[in-house]
Amino acid sequence: MHRHDLDHLPTGHDPVARALSLLTGLLVAALLIFQPRVALDRWGVADPTAAALLVWAMLAGLASGTGWRPGRTLPRRLLCSESCLVALTLSLLRIAGH
Repeated sequence: MHRHDLDHLPTGHDPVARALSLLTGLLVAALLIFQPRVALDRWGVADPTAAALLVWAMLAGLASGTGWRPGRTLPRRLLCSESCLVALTLSLLRIAGH
């Protein structure tokens, strides 16, 4: 497939973005399963904000990576590739602040 062919695909169908989103969702899911301490603060207390942001990044990555698109506008925007990146960045900033 040539780059010219990719210019005509509808938004959200870029195979590279979908693959990266799926990989991000799977990695965040594995992180939450095998290292749940990542969502703890320096005193060992759960940080619900960091956990919620990581779960949002995971869900957005898995949803956009598999191509599932909700019918309504707000859920579609919350579960797109860009939202995955935003949630992952915010969660990393939150965790780095511990």
